[in-house]
Amino acid sequence: MAVDKNIIKSGKRKTSIASAVLKKGKGVIRINSMNLKVYGNEISRLKIMEPLQLAGELAEKIDVNIKVRGGGWQSQAEAARLALAKVLVEFSKKDALKKTFLDYDRHLLVADIRRKEPKKPYRSAARARRQKSKR
Repeated sequence: MAVDKNIIKSGKRKTSIASAVLKKGKGVIRINSMNLKVYGNEISRLKIMEPLQLAGELAEKIDVNIKVRGGGWQSQAEAARLALAKVLVEFSKKDALKKTFLDYDRHLLVADIRRKEPKKPYRSAARARRQKSKR
């Protein structure tokens, strides 16, 4: 498990993009230069901590810096979670951790490709049509 270089992976969700940089350390996780323990609200913290809890003792041997931008707090949390899970799998180099993540939630390692549908010409939204009045 010797790491010569930093491991860099990214995760996307809707319009949020997260980039995670992993290096050997003492288990410090930072998101946008803020410690995970004080980042955002409780739901986003718990969502980001899921891969760390599944990884177990592996999480105490590494430091991860995550930069996330775009989107709202929910999609930022999911993008950060995806990037974090990807670097943990790359660092461990074990299929057991990858299988654990996939069995728990497939979206820990596989990005959700759904995006916003574009607005159409002469309409107010992607699918909305003009209302008709029948009198």
